[in-house]
Amino acid sequence: EGRAKLSVCSKLCYAVGGAPYQTTGCALGFFLQIYLLDVAQLDPFHASIILFVGRAWDAVTDPMVGFFISKTSWSRFGRLMPWIIFSTPFAVISYFLIWFVPDISSGQVLWYLIFYCLFQTLVTCFHVPYSALTMFISSEQSERDSATAYRMTVEVLGTVLGTAIQGQIVGKADTPCIQSAVFLGETNSSVAMEEVNMTHEPGSLTDTKNAYMIAAGVIGGLYVLCAVILSVGVREKREASELQSDEPVSFFRGLKLVMNHGAYIKLITGFLFTSLAFMLLEGNFALFCTYTLGFRNEFQNILLAIMLSATLTIPLWQWFLTHFGKKTAVYVGISSAIPFLIMVVVLDSNLVVTYIVAVAAGISVAAAFLLPWSMLPDVIDDFKLQHPDSRGHEAIFFSFYVFFTKFASGVSLGISTLSLDFAGYQTRGCSQPSEVNFTLKMLVSAVPVGLILLGLLLFKLYPIDEEKRKKNKKALQDLR
Repeated sequence: EGRAKLSVCSKLCYAVGGAPYQTTGCALGFFLQIYLLDVAQLDPFHASIILFVGRAWDAVTDPMVGFFISKTSWSRFGRLMPWIIFSTPFAVISYFLIWFVPDISSGQVLWYLIFYCLFQTLVTCFHVPYSALTMFISSEQSERDSATAYRMTVEVLGTVLGTAIQGQIVGKADTPCIQSAVFLGETNSSVAMEEVNMTHEPGSLTDTKNAYMIAAGVIGGLYVLCAVILSVGVREKREASELQSDEPVSFFRGLKLVMNHGAYIKLITGFLFTSLAFMLLEGNFALFCTYTLGFRNEFQNILLAIMLSATLTIPLWQWFLTHFGKKTAVYVGISSAIPFLIMVVVLDSNLVVTYIVAVAAGISVAAAFLLPWSMLPDVIDDFKLQHPDSRGHEAIFFSFYVFFTKFASGVSLGISTLSLDFAGYQTRGCSQPSEVNFTLKMLVSAVPVGLILLGLLLFKLYPIDEEKRKKNKKALQDLR
């Protein structure tokens, strides 16, 4: 146990490695949809294709990378660390090109599709091995839980940085909007439209494009810095994950064993729906603040309030799950968002109320961030007790959990953007039709609330409570 102890420095270096995925993911999650619609000026149908295909491809790459990792031989740097090191420079380049508007009349959809999918592949080559690294930094469950808490704090801080960097840099650029003819006098609507296009659009839109590229450059630099700190400060321990009776098992046999493990299926099914709720909220919140609530110049600050609240409450949830158990933390933490999601659409548009709701939602977001990654190692330990002759499947557990959530989020984001198209979304409009505002209310309130309730209902089936977790810990110590 003494040898398995991790220093605070090691935990911090490990935790820093979680920031790149969350920083880039948060920037893409909150801003890519509004960027494609109002800056790149794609129609909602093409934007929905990019969002769906990109997320679906991202989902497919997770098990692919998990497979190749399971076939990777150990080197002096470890089995997982080389993936993290070599994918980083290419991921940063492709990320920057996502936020670049190419000067081509046709082929923009293909441009964004290629670089979005390429970035998702490369960031997966970073994040899947990084997630599996949890099982290779210590053999002690308490040390892994502690390192996971450090990691979640830094990851949520990464989402704050992603929101702050992207939001504050882009927010300073005044993106021009075009007044709809419905809101202009019928006699001079065409003249007014022409005035907007000729006088306000070119300079302002160029400034907005430049702001997005500057933000991408800053986030890319942060990505590289975090990868360097992780690779220098963390040592991958082969013996931390292996039991005395371990024998190699093929990937596909391992996959079959993993997918037949009841605790794992019940865990990912429950979190699939709760994660979907927050992803749907994330993808549509910028549009909701801009058009439905009318806070065009405040939405980046509202997003920042959510992420700051989440960061500050991660230690609270770590304390809560230690004292009351992880299942109790799931019910209390994730369900706490429901009244506030209802409140934000029921009450009249009010900036103070919106900030209160944002802070309250952030508390629930923190629980949704921490708990899945804190509970997956418990499932892996349970699997090892039932299959002591299998080893090397940690990447399968982590990659398929991410696969299911990403694929489902791709479907939901694609459908949500398509529903905006059907509702009559006006690209770069200063205001939107009432049908669009109603659709946005459904996408950030009614649908997420329904998904959260369904996820919590399914989570009742999850079998690993505190008593079982402690028994598994003792049994694993005996095996080692």
